[in-house]
Amino acid sequence: MQHGERPEPAPAPEPVTDSSQTQPDVRRYSPVQRLLGSSRWIILLAVIGAFFSAMVLLVYAAGVVFVTIKDLVGDLHFNEKGAKELSVTFIQLVDLFLLGTVIYIIAIGLYELFIDDSLPMPGWLHIGTLDSLKEKLIGVVILLLGVTFLGQAVTWSGNENIIYFGGAIALVILGLVASMIVTRDDKSKDPKE
Repeated sequence: MQHGERPEPAPAPEPVTDSSQTQPDVRRYSPVQRLLGSSRWIILLAVIGAFFSAMVLLVYAAGVVFVTIKDLVGDLHFNEKGAKELSVTFIQLVDLFLLGTVIYIIAIGLYELFIDDSLPMPGWLHIGTLDSLKEKLIGVVILLLGVTFLGQAVTWSGNENIIYFGGAIALVILGLVASMIVTRDDKSKDPKE
């Protein structure tokens, strides 16, 4: 070193990190384990398909709402037959909106369960387990069945026996509720939970 030159600073030591704490060591898994672990990404096909199906249903139903309102304003007649037809149309549209919602919840639930559980969703829509997804779906399906029965009741002309249709829906709803209760009871008895 010559007179007047500044000494070069020593390079800073590199921080020592323990990579086993930051990321799992992939090399310790067998090829089959790595294949099965990464196969969860195939669920993206179901997520994308369900998401686009839900969007198409919701946009289509919204389009039918606007066309129905436009037609109603263009040909406004107040009578009992028109009111009944309009109410049936809107009940069927609610049915379509609910179906779109069910498919959307399936898409979100599958994504949260298999891909990333940190989606920015409202608390009631966070799905942490398959049982949680099942409960949310059962709730919406029960609502969907109720709306379906309402649509039949509104269009009922009195010539067929609607009690059998209502009884069949009630039995399905009872079965779904019983399934939810049994699942909850099993979870409360399981010491691992």
